[in-house]
Amino acid sequence: MTYYFGSACLRRKLLQHFTNTREMSKQGSKKAGKSKKATVNEESKGPISLDKNGNVTIKIQAKPGAKHNNITDISEDAVGVAISAPPVEGEANTELVKYLASILGMRKSDVSLDRGSKSRHKVIIVSGTTVEKVLEKLKGEIGT
Repeated sequence: MTYYFGSACLRRKLLQHFTNTREMSKQGSKKAGKSKKATVNEESKGPISLDKNGNVTIKIQAKPGAKHNNITDISEDAVGVAISAPPVEGEANTELVKYLASILGMRKSDVSLDRGSKSRHKVIIVSGTTVEKVLEKLKGEIGT
């Protein structure tokens, strides 16, 4: 959408007004963004953390096509999970959710894939539990 103004002076004043307004709004959002990031970083230490709704989130590094379902490792970046299903038409995602629900002793409906349906890097959301319980059960499953 284009507006034409007869006076170049009026055009300059409007341009300055909109530019100043935008810069001020960016500064305000930067300050607000810093405080939000600080609180999120305090909560998220490692691959298992709480989201803003109080659900546990788990960052997963999926390894589809393995012989058996297994937790391979827990690092600062992600929880390594070997999945026996092939990465075809969401089979590995379904198997991953089913496997994590069985490890955590929860219903499949309490465990869901949040992000990464077509990637090896995934984020799983688990409702109705705590970070400590999830970490304990995942550590107990490593190498079995």
